[in-house]
Amino acid sequence: MKCLRVPTSVAQREQVFSIMLSSTLLTVSCGPNTVPVLIWTLAASLVLWSEVSASDNTKKCKLLSESVSERSVLSRLEPLTEQNFTTGDKNYTYVFQMCGDADGVQGAGVIQKENGIKKPTIVGRYNSTQAIGGSDWVMLIYSNGEGYDSHCSHETRRAIVMISCDRKADKGQLTVVKEDRDRKDCYYLFELDSSVLCPVVQSHISTGTIIIIIGICLLAVYLIGGFLYQRLVVGAKGMEQFPNIAFWQEFGNLTADGCDFVCRSRPREEAPTYRGVATEPLDEEEQEERDDHLLPM
Repeated sequence: MKCLRVPTSVAQREQVFSIMLSSTLLTVSCGPNTVPVLIWTLAASLVLWSEVSASDNTKKCKLLSESVSERSVLSRLEPLTEQNFTTGDKNYTYVFQMCGDADGVQGAGVIQKENGIKKPTIVGRYNSTQAIGGSDWVMLIYSNGEGYDSHCSHETRRAIVMISCDRKADKGQLTVVKEDRDRKDCYYLFELDSSVLCPVVQSHISTGTIIIIIGICLLAVYLIGGFLYQRLVVGAKGMEQFPNIAFWQEFGNLTADGCDFVCRSRPREEAPTYRGVATEPLDEEEQEERDDHLLPM
């Protein structure tokens, strides 16, 4: 039995997808006996199409020095691809796109449009890319833009986009910080905040917390279930709807007695005792003896 090699490139996958789609259409016309084949063919076609659609758009960026570390940094910015980020001031408008044609300008990663002038100026190209990343930030550099006319020693323009973590910003807003012309290697500095680069916050729940949560859930089930049983099955009313109310009342009394016994700060005063009154009539002699101490000496 021969094993089939899975196509790796996007072009090969698209070609296989088109072939399988055509074979699927032929299978439909073959009759009802080919329904299982049709289902399997459609499933394989959808899998291949999903892989084609999930291609890495950041691979369009060509690094000045190809490395695994820089390529992994770019892959973190995949959710920001295929969209334009725009900012500007009174005189200029800037458009940035991640590994794509900014505002449709071929090969341009960042462009500058002067108000009133249709032709844009390419600030940086994504075929000359550098990527430096940290835990929650990435510094993206597009080089090889159009040259300066009269300053910066006629060097080519360069765009530096500082992308930082901001959990409140989904797409993020591009802002232009400055254009530095006071040095030989001039550059445009931009900032972009996005939640894409924010590290995942892992919640650690302790064992005690888990036990407390389980206990609360069990208590809630006991109370709700017991209440419904007492009300709907037994037909209890008022406080009698509370499950096992006699037990809990006795438990409360015993708890109160135990607390009183443990927390009492001084001994309890004994109640005075009284001599009981005899129910039988006393003899005359006994009555005289009891009254003798009342007579004056």
